Amino acid sequence: MSNRCEIPTPEVALAHSHLKRVAQFIPKLDPDAQILLLLGRDMIRVHKARQQINGPHNAPFAQRLDLGWVIVGDVCIDKAHKPMVSVYKTNILENGRPSLLTPCQSHIKVKEKLSHGGEHKSVVFPHSFNHATHCMLVEDELGLKVFERTKNDNKPAMSFEDENFLKIMQAEFHQDEQKNWVAPLPFKSPRPLLPNNREHALSRLNSLRRTLSRNPEMKEQFSAFMEKLFQNHHAERGTPIHEDEECWYLPIFGVYHPQKPGQIRVVFDSSAQHHGISLNNVLLSGPDLNNSLLGVLLRFRKDLVAIMADIQQMFYGFLVKEHHRNYLRFLWYSNNDLNKEVVEYRMRVHVFGNSPSPAVAIYGLRLAAQQATNYDFVRRVGQKYFVSYKERDSFSRAVEFCSQRGLELALPQNEEENSVLTQAFGDVYKTAWINVNNQKAEGNFETDMNNRPLNGEEGSQTNPSRIQAAPCCQKTVFGE
Repeated sequence: MSNRCEIPTPEVALAHSHLKRVAQFIPKLDPDAQILLLLGRDMIRVHKARQQINGPHNAPFAQRLDLGWVIVGDVCIDKAHKPMVSVYKTNILENGRPSLLTPCQSHIKVKEKLSHGGEHKSVVFPHSFNHATHCMLVEDELGLKVFERTKNDNKPAMSFEDENFLKIMQAEFHQDEQKNWVAPLPFKSPRPLLPNNREHALSRLNSLRRTLSRNPEMKEQFSAFMEKLFQNHHAERGTPIHEDEECWYLPIFGVYHPQKPGQIRVVFDSSAQHHGISLNNVLLSGPDLNNSLLGVLLRFRKDLVAIMADIQQMFYGFLVKEHHRNYLRFLWYSNNDLNKEVVEYRMRVHVFGNSPSPAVAIYGLRLAAQQATNYDFVRRVGQKYFVSYKERDSFSRAVEFCSQRGLELALPQNEEENSVLTQAFGDVYKTAWINVNNQKAEGNFETDMNNRPLNGEEGSQTNPSRIQAAPCCQKTVFGE
């Protein structure tokens, strides 16, 4: 492409008597012009000769094409060529192959070799300007385990998005100061910013109001559901939104279960799009953490009796991270009265309609169950759970044990609670630490560990301060 010696010039035409008349039509050679286009044989028209000037034998001849005059043949002057010398430097690559390409001077070479003992080692050689600066041996078990069979061989691997979901949950799923489970909204990364869709949500609310006005029974059930939502503190008034703050408004609508025609469920429409995007578009759905149906059916056949249970409003058992609640804003009427003004609220819990809610809830359920199974003793009385690992220890260690698990030392408040602890600890351990101030004298306890007055009921009469006893913790569950 860079060889210009075969390009005809006016000087070449003037050097041949039979071509002198076309010299004026041959452009001068521009040494700075780039050769950018080659006209192949598939473009037949541009190669057709419209006129031709022949000459002596073995002399160049001229042809007039649609694009102008060309000279065909040896275009040298006085039968002499300008010499041109081309030099190519051959490089030998590290694998021994010759190449015209220049090898990279900054690279990392990884080799795998068999060391003594049959273990594979990965040897990393960082290079800078073709000089080794550091060597490090790293164990690599790929060669040993590539053919090893495991129980997961026939299971599909998790996607990268599912792995990212679990990393987010492991890093941010926690219990707050009130011992409630708190989970984030698992956002994709990177993701587009959400536009403000308040007008779209308001339009959906007006449509919902017209539907409810035509169906008084549905209106009553819908209002009752929303009232329960506020009473259980699952929703709260929305905080003011700054001009540059990202948020999202969820349209709401009601659905009925085919087997529960008189019970409505309010769904938050996280799939509703505004400007081509929805909340679910930017959230990770998470992996399917449900037990396989095959495993459930097999376990049903394992023993004589099978027990099945349902968790009411399971998603609402997990709070949403405070920083993420503005993505769960919704519009509803003040004081739950459809005749009053529209007010902005936001959900405090994970909602039915968010694509990651099932995975979040099951992850949280398993995490809570994992905590519970670490105890040797678990009993429920009313809305309280009493747990213990039934090992004798000091009072300070008992307090620490409960505190680390987000619990507090148990304090029986009635005969039923006291009876449960008496039956669990009375036969073997005789004594158990309870939530009273151990600085008080025996039989004269006035406050618990949080300085709350004791009611003097049965179960709060003794707490020796210098003996070994088993710690017993309690957790009160609300909203059931």
